[in-house]
Amino acid sequence: MSMVTVYSTKNCPYCRMAKAFLDKQGVAYTAIDVGADAVAAQKMIDLSGQRGVPVITVDDDVIVGYDSERLNALFGTPAGSGQYDVIIVGAGPAGLTAGVYCARKLLKTLIISENIGGQALESWAIENYMGYRMITGEDLMKRFEEQVRTLDVRLELGRVSGIAPEDGLFAVKTASGITMKAKSLILTQGKQPRTLGVPGEEKYMGHGLSICSTCDGPLYKGKKVAVVGGGNSGLQTAVEMSGIAASVSLIVRSTIKADPVYVKKLEGIKNVAVHQHSQITALAGDPFLERITITTEGEDDQNIDVDGVFIEVGWTPNTEILGGLVDLNNRGEIIVDVDGCTSRPGIFAAGDVTAVKSKQIIIAAGDGAKAALEAFEYVMKQG
Repeated sequence: MSMVTVYSTKNCPYCRMAKAFLDKQGVAYTAIDVGADAVAAQKMIDLSGQRGVPVITVDDDVIVGYDSERLNALFGTPAGSGQYDVIIVGAGPAGLTAGVYCARKLLKTLIISENIGGQALESWAIENYMGYRMITGEDLMKRFEEQVRTLDVRLELGRVSGIAPEDGLFAVKTASGITMKAKSLILTQGKQPRTLGVPGEEKYMGHGLSICSTCDGPLYKGKKVAVVGGGNSGLQTAVEMSGIAASVSLIVRSTIKADPVYVKKLEGIKNVAVHQHSQITALAGDPFLERITITTEGEDDQNIDVDGVFIEVGWTPNTEILGGLVDLNNRGEIIVDVDGCTSRPGIFAAGDVTAVKSKQIIIAAGDGAKAALEAFEYVMKQG
């Protein structure tokens, strides 16, 4: 039996998903909270070369991040092929809600996704979802998942590598080589974080650069960090990190565009310095990030010593797997009508992957329900 250790932090959603996967497969493991144990955190960094979680060791093998494909290869049970009424790609608010509605219509339903919860998992605090005065993104998505698991819905962790029409059905292929077919599809695969576009950025990802502050934030206790982004997520991250880090530099390309509630929270926090009309133009340090250069309009370049940078500069849609299957707009988002119908009959879409203007959890959930009802009508007409 393999010796498995999961290095994680308390609020890291990807750590929770890794442990949930191991639990589901009956794999015994030791969990270590590196956000609370500095010695263990240093051991994890020495083992993996990474300042980010989760890190999973399987005997002498080190897995960095929540790598669903690699975990499936080591411990998963092959899903095998199959045919469904509906396959839902993505398990964020839209996908999970669509799954509930499909199950209630007694459709044979499969949800397939690399993770459960989508980008909602990375929200420190949600204060505008009805029924909750305040809830973390992780806790809200956990409740979504719990409801789905009470129903007759198959939920598989895996990465979709391609989708194509085949013999009147839609064939969905995974990275592990499994192909499943369905009469209809609901696309809810959301978006992925944008990066800075700075030379050397890949070198520092996990070595001081992070796209998940809820995951990696505790590793920067008492350190100097920067947050890039002037929207809601940028300001929220700056506020949260101000209570963890020694200092926070908030770097905003133009001006702050966050909701007033986040602007108000930022006011008066003494260890946050705001740099507007600024952007990072260089990264330095070896092997970990030690310094950034920022360029500010009308000023000389400035070097800032930092231990870490959290990137909150928006998202790009996960539509590269579609290969022209449905119409997209000039931002790469799926074009849908008011009911979630795409340009191809039998394919529906909801959530942040679509061209719907407002990207909110409550809107994604509602649109997931609409897409499921449309899919039901389509399947019934197919006989």
